Amino acid sequence: MTAGLVRVPAAWGEGGGAMCGAAAMDIGVPDVATVSMSSLAEQTAAVAAALPDVPVVLGGCCCAHVGAAAGLAARHGRIAVVWFDAHGDLNTPDTSPSGNLWGMPYRMVLDGGHAAPGDCALLGARSLDPGENEYIADTGLATSADALERVLDGTVGTYIAFDCDVLEPSQIDCFMPEPGGPSLDECVGLVAAVVRLAPVLGIGLTGLVASPANPLRLRRILEAALPGAATAR
Repeated sequence: MTAGLVRVPAAWGEGGGAMCGAAAMDIGVPDVATVSMSSLAEQTAAVAAALPDVPVVLGGCCCAHVGAAAGLAARHGRIAVVWFDAHGDLNTPDTSPSGNLWGMPYRMVLDGGHAAPGDCALLGARSLDPGENEYIADTGLATSADALERVLDGTVGTYIAFDCDVLEPSQIDCFMPEPGGPSLDECVGLVAAVVRLAPVLGIGLTGLVASPANPLRLRRILEAALPGAATAR
């Protein structure tokens, strides 16, 4: 089965237009669909319906991952979601300091029942709001790569949600850079570790801005997750 690209040029929050433009980048994966809807609920349903056998989702903001996780869970059953992000994306409208929906998508995936907290991990987070810390403490959501074997055990496979601001800012051109992150080499190694433990059902790349340097960087992540998915250029 070959990978196919679903572009989601949307940002559900204030001032996120640069992320929308990033969805147009050429990352060497054949296009399957472009999803542009007037509400997040419509976007989620449309992304879920558009997923090819092996989806690569290119955003836009992290809300694109909600439809991907929903579609893969409906297709496969018990999936894991490994979320790479400098931020938690675990807020709700009641806990969010900004009100931006792009700070809530991981919580939408979990509260929507598309994956269970015990089958999920948040890696690379270093800027968390109080409500997000409380949620992690209450649910036991894994926040360390050391927990991956436990998290992935018993699942059909995993969806990798990769917000590129997880990386040290010098390693990627992203919308919301956050100092103190891992290198590209380190993240490629973490993605490869996921692959060794469970099938990767799909991957999403979000939180970017368009830049000439980004496609080659993204292909390294894709090649680690889905060998052969991205065409070498």
